[in-house]
Amino acid sequence: MSAPQQKPVVTEREARQVAEAAREQDWRKPSFAKELFLGRFRLDLIHPHPMPPDEDARRGEEFLARLRDFCESKVDGALVEREARIPDEVIAGLKELGALGMKIDTKYGGLGLTQVYYNKALALAGSACPAIGVLLSAHQSIGVPQPLKLFGTQEQKETFLPRCARTDISAFLLTEPDVGSDPARLATSAVPDGDEYVLDGVKLWTTNGVVADLLVVMARVPKSEGHKGGITAFVVESDSPGITVENRNAFMGLRGIENGVTRFHQVRVPAANRIGPEGAGLKIALTTLNTGRLSLPASCVAAGKWCLKIAREWSAAREQWGKPIADHEAVGAKISFIAATTFALEAVLDLSSQMADEDRNDIRIEGALAKLFSSEMAWLMADELVQIRGGRGFETAASLAARGERAVPAEQVLRDLRINRIFEGSTEIMHLLIAREAVDAHLSVAGDLIDPEKSLSDKAKAGAQAGAFYAKWLPKLVAGQGQLPYSYNEFKREVDLSVHLRYVERTARKLARSTFYAMSRWQGRMETKQGFLGRIVDIGAELFAMSAVCVRAELLRTTEDHGREAYQLADAFCRQSRIRVEELFGRLWTNTDDLDRKVVKGVMSGTYAWLEEGIVDPSGEGPWIADVTPGASEKGNVHRPIR
Repeated sequence: MSAPQQKPVVTEREARQVAEAAREQDWRKPSFAKELFLGRFRLDLIHPHPMPPDEDARRGEEFLARLRDFCESKVDGALVEREARIPDEVIAGLKELGALGMKIDTKYGGLGLTQVYYNKALALAGSACPAIGVLLSAHQSIGVPQPLKLFGTQEQKETFLPRCARTDISAFLLTEPDVGSDPARLATSAVPDGDEYVLDGVKLWTTNGVVADLLVVMARVPKSEGHKGGITAFVVESDSPGITVENRNAFMGLRGIENGVTRFHQVRVPAANRIGPEGAGLKIALTTLNTGRLSLPASCVAAGKWCLKIAREWSAAREQWGKPIADHEAVGAKISFIAATTFALEAVLDLSSQMADEDRNDIRIEGALAKLFSSEMAWLMADELVQIRGGRGFETAASLAARGERAVPAEQVLRDLRINRIFEGSTEIMHLLIAREAVDAHLSVAGDLIDPEKSLSDKAKAGAQAGAFYAKWLPKLVAGQGQLPYSYNEFKREVDLSVHLRYVERTARKLARSTFYAMSRWQGRMETKQGFLGRIVDIGAELFAMSAVCVRAELLRTTEDHGREAYQLADAFCRQSRIRVEELFGRLWTNTDDLDRKVVKGVMSGTYAWLEEGIVDPSGEGPWIADVTPGASEKGNVHRPIR
């Protein structure tokens, strides 16, 4: 058996190649968001709004009723916040309820809920206690059940899924102390030894890892005779000899989550527990996240609904200068933003989830946009609620209760939501991932033109392909339905949403033209223009959200009693969104990106070190990144399975 791998040293180009190889290369199904970035507004892909089958809806509603009763009678969110732990009896109750198996097929003992109802359940549970929402999501969205559902063998499904459905909690282990969104540097090794692999390494921020029974572990298999090698996924029993949970991590929010540091030392894993072939680990992880990321928007929707409820009740009760604070425009604007944005987040989540259930469309971009947009907007809504509450927003719920006022945990929600901008791909990484998918069509036909390593003959061939593609594509960006005054008139009621859909169509073409111009201008340097790419993606996210709210409003008009009110909220959101879009377009070309780079160089070279004088740094001693040299653990094992 060969020695464990040392941490690989990779160049920037090699890191990009690893990430590119893990992407789904083909687009076998249509994608609304992909078309949007290409300047093609395919409303037919999302309207009429897809709906779940009646039987799926019935089963989903029945489970939501049971879950609501459980959350109201058994879950004490304040207790979890106070003790920084979900009580074992609550987790046992969730197991008995079947909540661990919401996404698992009934033939394996699960509930077989659709993505729509799974997300509704996560929102409900997360509103009672955000840590419970994270526990259930980490277990099912990215833990053992989802990768096995997509890539597991029949034997693996029959072995592990019944356990995951009722008794066993799972966790997903990718991140390492010195490896985050750059998996090319992954150091945990899995060395083949007969019909087993031997794992060595350390994993960080293992959500559920402290209490997990089963783990999905990403490790690097060295290339050798008979072994392709590469980053590979394994199902690992958490009580295997050599596994030590060395620390239960604590955070500014989500105090009840069981997140730890897990060390592997000479851990033997049967080859039968490998998910997919060697080298397919990152592709499995990214594919799992395509729908797995929708769990975060679910928590954001729950937070938005709660923020709206508290803002409404508090702003009616609190008076300033002779009238309720809601009647003051400065506060009213914040309430309007919270209401309209909550409607938008639910519209984006439900549309993306139903599209995932139908499986007619490729939703890799929609899921990523939903995660990006929801995490950013939910944070803003919670911040606005704290501002509306004033000093009481900054005060803890326990302190409010101690002095006789309603225990409203506004500051806790703000802390709990902050991680969503980092979880499962930070906002900055999401910008780059989405931008890569958004320009895929361009790179497919013209990528060789801007690749410095391609030969002249390759560039000539690419030039011919690009010429043919752009000769057909560019003229279509000049005019479209958005310029016709009667387009989308089925959305024109007492409140007219057709004007917003025409705006989306026109703006999608403008977005595509801007992207093409930038690629022509910067060519191979385009990937370094992260500020520009981030704004392009943010515009696309707003256009997707505007489309979703209009389609949802029309659905509610035809199926619910509050269609008129839905149209009003959709109109408010679209008008607010359009202002943000126009600002983003302005910042595409008028910004401080170049100046910022110069300032950063000055900061990093010490030019501005004098600016840091006059303070005391309260940070403790120690390395910036912990030493993760492979070897036996020197710490006690804090793993505590819940039985």
